[in-house]
Amino acid sequence: MAYDESPTARALLTLELIQGTPGITADRLGDRLGVSERAARRYVATLRDAGLPILATRGPYGGYRLGRGVRTPLIFTTSEALALVMALLDGHHDIADPTGPVGSAVGKISRVLPESLARTVEAVRRTISAAPDRSAARPDPDITTSLVEACDARRRVTLDYRTESGHHRVMVVDPWAVVVRHARWYLLCWSHTSEAKRVLRVDRAEAVAVGGETFVRPDVDPVADVEAHLAEGWRYATEVLLHAPYDRMERCTPRSLGRLEEVGEDRCRLRGSTSSPQWYAEELARLGVPMTVVEGPELRDAVAELGRRLLAAAETPAPQARASRPSEAGSVS
Repeated sequence: MAYDESPTARALLTLELIQGTPGITADRLGDRLGVSERAARRYVATLRDAGLPILATRGPYGGYRLGRGVRTPLIFTTSEALALVMALLDGHHDIADPTGPVGSAVGKISRVLPESLARTVEAVRRTISAAPDRSAARPDPDITTSLVEACDARRRVTLDYRTESGHHRVMVVDPWAVVVRHARWYLLCWSHTSEAKRVLRVDRAEAVAVGGETFVRPDVDPVADVEAHLAEGWRYATEVLLHAPYDRMERCTPRSLGRLEEVGEDRCRLRGSTSSPQWYAEELARLGVPMTVVEGPELRDAVAELGRRLLAAAETPAPQARASRPSEAGSVS
């Protein structure tokens, strides 16, 4: 990786190496910086002149290390800084608005970067636009942080939660994990209020109180559990027989469509539910294999309608008859 050749950048890299490798020697510093041992010692002296307590230990196991109680500056490589900005763009956050929390944070990062790197980051920030994800839901950062910390500490929480229908509920839950899926944040938890496993939308949590009672989290796969939950409990039950091997379909069938079961050498069954048969039919079509709708008249109708639309799109339009132009003798003025 190529680093900025300026003395300031080399001094910051020296600090990063000492902080990340306590006991590093002057000759190893020189090798990592691409300079002589003497030059490496000069960079250490520069850091000391700036008031940083760089300690040196003599002997075969000696080297440089950072003293206690020092607050080091934030140090990014070009790749790290740009990757952070790109990740924010991928999430469709508004990083151009300096008054918003994300734009403000990126501005702070830019201010502590070396000038040449800050210019590159600002250029990316100004010139690249992300298409807004209309399905994205931004949860409250403070509530999200509290839930993540409760998950990590295994502490029971009380939620003030707004349901999809707009009703408010107070729920006592054991927060197992927070899962981000398609720009939405979900909390996988055990609800003591309903005595059942639940998947809640974090953006619908309006307040959270972390209690002192702890819990033991079961051995779960959070992503798989959330995706499976999102395929259950909807209005219309579905069952589809896929005429393809289970091993092949298991790799490409979204868990949000339901649970896949092997029923033969070249067949598998997909059981789920949906509130939108039209969407479900379009997702099935993406699988690209022969199939039979076994259960779900609503889904069967949606599949038939999708098939009719596709067939109509493939029809060759009939040639239009050329309009005859009336002769001058027969025309009426």
